[in-house]
Amino acid sequence: MPMPPRRRTVASSFLFLLLLLMAIASFGDKAELDTRGAERSALLRFKGHVSADPAGLLRRWGPGPDHCSWPGVGCDGRSRVVSLNISAKDGGFLLPCSRSGPFRRSCSDPRRRLAGTLSSAVGYLSELRVLSLPFHGFDGVIPGEVWGLENLEVLDLESSSFSGRLPSLFPRKLRVLNLGSNLLQGEIPPSLSRCVELETLDLSGNQINGTIPGFLNGFSKLRELYLSFNRLGGSIPEKIGYGCRSLQTLDLSGNLLVGSIPTILGNCAKLRVLLLSSNLLDGSIPSELGRLSKLEVLDVSRNRLSGFVPAELGNCLELFVLVLLNLHDPMSDDEASNSVDKDEFNNFQGKLAENITALPKLRVLWAPRATFEGEIPGNWGSCESLETVNLGENRFTGMIPKVFGQCRKLRFLNLSSNNLVGCLDKELPVPCMNVFDVSGNQLSASIPRSTHKQCPSSRIPADDLSSSYSSFFAYKSRSGLALPFPETAGEFFIYHNFGRNNFTGTLPSLPLDNHRHANQTIYAFLANGNHLSGSLSAFALEMCNKVNHLIIDIGNNMISGGFTSEVGAKCRSLVVLKVASNQISETIPASIGLLENLVSLDLSRNWLQGEIPASLKQLQSLKYLSLAGNNLSGHVPPGLGQLKSLKVLDLSSNSLTGYIPSDLVKMENLTTLLLNNNNLSGIIPSAFAKVASLSRFNVSFNNLSGSLPFNASTLRCDSLHGNPFLQSCRIYALSVPSSDLLGSSQSSPPFTNSLPGNSSDDSSSGGFSSVEIAAIASAAAIVSVVLALIVLYIYSRKWIPRPPIGASGRKEVTVFVDIGVPLTYESVVQATGGFNASNCIGSGGFGATYKAEISPGVLVAIKRLAVGRFQGVQQFHAEIKTLGRWRHPNLVTLIGYHVSDSEMFLIYNYLPGDVYSYGVVLLELISDKKALDPSFSPYANGFNIVTWACMLLQKGRAHEFFTEGLWDVAPHDDLVGTLHLGVKCTVESLSIRPTMKQVVKKLREIQPPHYGHAAVDGTWPHRRPTGSSCKGYCFKDDSTTKECWKGTSSV
Repeated sequence: MPMPPRRRTVASSFLFLLLLLMAIASFGDKAELDTRGAERSALLRFKGHVSADPAGLLRRWGPGPDHCSWPGVGCDGRSRVVSLNISAKDGGFLLPCSRSGPFRRSCSDPRRRLAGTLSSAVGYLSELRVLSLPFHGFDGVIPGEVWGLENLEVLDLESSSFSGRLPSLFPRKLRVLNLGSNLLQGEIPPSLSRCVELETLDLSGNQINGTIPGFLNGFSKLRELYLSFNRLGGSIPEKIGYGCRSLQTLDLSGNLLVGSIPTILGNCAKLRVLLLSSNLLDGSIPSELGRLSKLEVLDVSRNRLSGFVPAELGNCLELFVLVLLNLHDPMSDDEASNSVDKDEFNNFQGKLAENITALPKLRVLWAPRATFEGEIPGNWGSCESLETVNLGENRFTGMIPKVFGQCRKLRFLNLSSNNLVGCLDKELPVPCMNVFDVSGNQLSASIPRSTHKQCPSSRIPADDLSSSYSSFFAYKSRSGLALPFPETAGEFFIYHNFGRNNFTGTLPSLPLDNHRHANQTIYAFLANGNHLSGSLSAFALEMCNKVNHLIIDIGNNMISGGFTSEVGAKCRSLVVLKVASNQISETIPASIGLLENLVSLDLSRNWLQGEIPASLKQLQSLKYLSLAGNNLSGHVPPGLGQLKSLKVLDLSSNSLTGYIPSDLVKMENLTTLLLNNNNLSGIIPSAFAKVASLSRFNVSFNNLSGSLPFNASTLRCDSLHGNPFLQSCRIYALSVPSSDLLGSSQSSPPFTNSLPGNSSDDSSSGGFSSVEIAAIASAAAIVSVVLALIVLYIYSRKWIPRPPIGASGRKEVTVFVDIGVPLTYESVVQATGGFNASNCIGSGGFGATYKAEISPGVLVAIKRLAVGRFQGVQQFHAEIKTLGRWRHPNLVTLIGYHVSDSEMFLIYNYLPGDVYSYGVVLLELISDKKALDPSFSPYANGFNIVTWACMLLQKGRAHEFFTEGLWDVAPHDDLVGTLHLGVKCTVESLSIRPTMKQVVKKLREIQPPHYGHAAVDGTWPHRRPTGSSCKGYCFKDDSTTKECWKGTSSV
């Protein structure tokens, strides 16, 4: 039966719709397939821009249509790419790899590190929500297509080499923006303010300049803000404190921020980490920070803060890291530059509050050279967590608190260079400490034997921020000691310093836990400069075989006895042995030649006798050998020339006879050879004239004969005196004898015996033997007689005598301030090189000023006055004595003076004075204004170029400071850096003003612009092109001026 027309119509319509739906579905599937194919193609283009893939992370990217199964690629249910996550982070670092903290370094694994450029094809992944490629080696600019990914929520490109500027538009849905540790420049654009969903913003470790934008307070969900180690200037905006209800981490360290720490930060109730170190912040630490009840880490070091450390910080009950000062540069990665950096200008006052030390979770307290006074607080709570404490170089008095004996996890305790008295508690867990330093105090009694038998474990999570700080300080302290031997991987360093105190009694047992690290330990025990007695042999043998490398310094004590023959067989771990200025007697055993690891041996100024053992030639690692000031006899042993590593050989002031061995010239690294004050005979080997490395040579007061070595540029007349049969020195000089003549070896042994940043007056190189004292007395007597005869002759020729200025025959120095070393006329003249022009650091109307190093590390300034400009000895003495009583932190200190008919000079403490003036001149140059420019008249009295610069910096208007047109043609970050340097040179307090050496260092860090001729379009290049031979500036001038200045590239 035929179908009715209506039903046929309905059926036809249904069939048509069904076919239409099938067509649409087919079209949709095809479009979906096309999209997935496009995304697969985009991923392959991403791979194509990767130039290095050492681990083969992208090896499986290729055959097969299912790109969602490729490593690092994540897709949704429709097979659309939503994440690209490939990390090269290495989890095997010994040091913590935290995002914040003192370390700024890459944590990438070179074996996983991709290199190349980021392909713009990533922009075709329109559904991408996560783009995470941290710790790789990508360079070039970030493609603009990335910023057009509207669905992007996480962008993590940390620790690559991306350059360029931040974009004008950002994806609105961003929750995480991590571009830390790249090479990005420019300012933070205002368009970032529209990313209101941001939870983490990391722009640290770039070259971002400008100021911290105020719109950051609009990010109500922001939990982490990292802007550290950039070139941001201006002040910390107050607005941050009004929109920080979610903020947990605020890291602004390593910038050029000025002004004070905003008190409004006390409103950030959830703040856990506050890092403000390495800026130019001034004022005091706000007491309002005590309201941060969840604060865990506070670092305000390396600023210009002053005043009292607020006791309210004791209310931060979660605080476990507190860093108030830090003498180590966190930006320095080169191990050779780990010496102490002086850019720490914080200068606090008063006492360290007890409720701070009593914080229940405190792990790290770092405050060396903070000028704290009073006693070290006795309340440290239960100190269950305490691990690292550095209160060295303060002004603490009283005794060491006994509570430290209860701190079982304490591994680093530095109380050096204070005024502590009393005795050490035997409960102190010294054997469990990696660093224990109480040197440079007034501690007395004996060094006790510790009661601790076993040390508890103190393992900390590898990514914990307190571990990052503890590791940083331990690493910097260790590297600054300049160990004289290569370290083996896995060795553990332990450093115990009891030196420069008043300890008495016999030598203690070495305070070392036998169970710690077995034979993988480097152990340094220092107890020099005390009153210790006892036998050397029993002490030295005790721990020799329980450590891998052993360093011992017990010089300047009253230790007696001698070496046993067992020392060589049982102490092969010994690398440094310093026992100078003791009472060591008997002979040096031949077995000492078995100490194959020995690098430094100092037995000077003892009572040793007998011959120098020939077995010393076996010590092939030896770099420093001093046997001076003993009673050794016999010949200088042959074969010492085999010591190819030896740099210093001091055998002076003994009773050695025979010839100077000719094989000594074979020591190719020898810089110092002192053989003076012996009974050596024969000639000086002519080959010494060809030893290029030799800079100090002294054979005075022997029985040498013959001619001098030809072209002996290292020989000075005062290093040859006292050899009556030696050819006369051709150069005659009326000068004070050099230190070599007195037999003192000032070449330092290859080991620094104090932690970096600690004062050290190692007196082991001081003192004179009886022979030296006799020589000095004889010389002084001769000089006095000659001067008296000269004075008598002059006065007998005068009919009308002149009014005397002083006692011309007496070379006395009046001293007002004890600087720790004797100040004599002879020592001053010697230290200035006889007022040599090479030591002149300035001159004026009344004379010249000279730099003088009275003893190693002790610098003074000598103002040599022009004789005749002062009349009346009584008035001169009165005025000088009045000046000697003045003390002020901003004035140089008059240490002493000398006055006679022929010589007048003043002695001051050595300070960088030529610095403030340089800062003012620098500010004048870049602003084209005078120090007291008429344009400052609308402001208050006393307003000058320095206060103008500070005002503009605080208001974020640094660009207004520069002369017209300079801001438009030169790199802004370089200009602002130069402005900050000028301001830093003009700080009021001399104690925090940088030295010229530091100024030069900063100038070298500021890369100069390339002021060459303009390009075709009239623009000026900001940088000197890579590979250019032009070093320094090219001047903008007429067409005939095309030569580049060949001076330094810094100024």
